[in-house]
Amino acid sequence: MGFAIKRVYEPPAASDGYRVLVDRLWPRGISKERAGLDEWAKDAAPSPSLRTEWHHHRERFYEFAARYRDELDENPAAEALLAAGRAHERVTLLFGARDEQVNHATVLLGWLADHGASVEH
Repeated sequence: MGFAIKRVYEPPAASDGYRVLVDRLWPRGISKERAGLDEWAKDAAPSPSLRTEWHHHRERFYEFAARYRDELDENPAAEALLAAGRAHERVTLLFGARDEQVNHATVLLGWLADHGASVEH
């Protein structure tokens, strides 16, 4: 089945499989119990400086995505996610951003697909 993405604010579902939060900061207003995580892969998120620079400006998303992909190419945490995909039938990457299309998790999902992972859009 592969990788999928989902907002962490949505309730956990059995179909999520292995649930991994891929935000560097803990999402506001959600308890660890409600999040239902198997792992918090904060090091797979964009670096603090890149996250701060981008700050979810849609007009700069493509520049952000390119720079984040460069970071992922050198990031052992991204390789660990690929390994998690091999170890689990389904891995759901959780994110806190409001915009479900323009966020770092969509970039990460694309990077995983480019590196041989099966993904669901």
